[in-house]
Amino acid sequence: MSTSSFSRLRALVQARRARAEGMSSAEVAKLRSQLRDCAAGVGGEVSARNRALQLGKSYERLDDHGKRAFLRMIGAEFGPDPTAVAAAAAAYQQALGTPQQWQAEGALRAAMRSSRMRIFTHFTALPQGVKFLVDLRADLLRLRGDEPELAALDRELEARLSAWFDVGFLDLQRITWNSPAALLEKLIRYEAVHAIRSWTDLRNRLDSDRRCYAFFHPRMPQEPLIFVEVALVKELAGDVHALLDENAPVFDSKRADHAIFYSISNTQVGLRGVSFGNFLLKRVIDSLQREFPRLTNFATLSPIPQLSAWLAREPGALATAFTDSEWRRLQSAYPALDVLTLPTLLRTTEWAADERLARLLRSPLTRLAARYLMSSAKDGGPLDPVARFHLGNGARIERLNPLADRSPKGLQQSFGMMVNYRYEPDDIESNVEAYARGNIIATAPVRVAAKPAR
Repeated sequence: MSTSSFSRLRALVQARRARAEGMSSAEVAKLRSQLRDCAAGVGGEVSARNRALQLGKSYERLDDHGKRAFLRMIGAEFGPDPTAVAAAAAAYQQALGTPQQWQAEGALRAAMRSSRMRIFTHFTALPQGVKFLVDLRADLLRLRGDEPELAALDRELEARLSAWFDVGFLDLQRITWNSPAALLEKLIRYEAVHAIRSWTDLRNRLDSDRRCYAFFHPRMPQEPLIFVEVALVKELAGDVHALLDENAPVFDSKRADHAIFYSISNTQVGLRGVSFGNFLLKRVIDSLQREFPRLTNFATLSPIPQLSAWLAREPGALATAFTDSEWRRLQSAYPALDVLTLPTLLRTTEWAADERLARLLRSPLTRLAARYLMSSAKDGGPLDPVARFHLGNGARIERLNPLADRSPKGLQQSFGMMVNYRYEPDDIESNVEAYARGNIIATAPVRVAAKPAR
């Protein structure tokens, strides 16, 4: 089948799909015409911007069915020409070892370029064009399912966004109570770890003994890409409620020797897979050291969001977290509890309010969490996604904190357990290398606690 015949057949299939999802033939034809005009790039910069603007308006008017059809059309009809790629690849193979090799390599690269990216690149010149593309990818992630043409489009768009959002292009800014109200509202909306309950809560998180830093892109100046909240304190924090207490007195930040990162939130779903969180922490540590020379300790107070889910998959882990004497004391005080009923109780708020029960469960739950954090996935990295992030950036597992998060969310996800990851500036590089070799770096108490009690 010739390339032109294949293209016509593919366009026909896409049109039928689009009509099946509620788009008329005229709407399909209009979208295809707009996409072809953008891909062709006929005219100057002003024409290109106008075409991109009109195409963006057309896309935003579509419902989810229409958006899926639009994305399918781009994925299926605007990729590299298979015939041209095959010919360029054959020519490259024939040219290997000859003076024509490098010219053939360039021709192969040119053949591999898809017109999808020419379409998307036109948007970068528009005031809100980059944000449009980030939101478009969020739609793509939500709508793609297991369709191969959408998966290919996603890989290409992710690669391009990774280049556009390289950390070298990002600005680190401190967010304060005096920042624009629209930006503060976005902090409230985007906070993903510990929900901001009120403006008073937000003001407390931005007080003189607190810091909030975010990365911004020059083309999205009012949209934080990722932000971190920091508490300046005198010792390693082991209770998130104390850090978030609105009534606590303001600490003299000049006396602080610990910086505690207690919340890191990614804000743009469309930038999933684009990594800049590790650079954020390193930049923030540098900034804090310049501002507070006495700061010598940098650590997190982090959630363990999948501990409860792991226990559901590994129910036998709970029994081995108790010593024989601990289990006897628990059953003596609470005869109705056993290894079947205890996990259900742990996901509620009831047991945490019972001081005696909380005391009996403190050591077993610490062992359970330590074993989980020290467990490796099939690829050799830790099971826990938060541990992967911090250990991969050079931190170590420092300490486990029972009932550090007594919120319903914290109890349901991790039985209230939180963990400190410590960043020692002198050890970061060696820790990264050790992590790359498959080692999970942790202090001796954590390693001991990870061993089964019985």
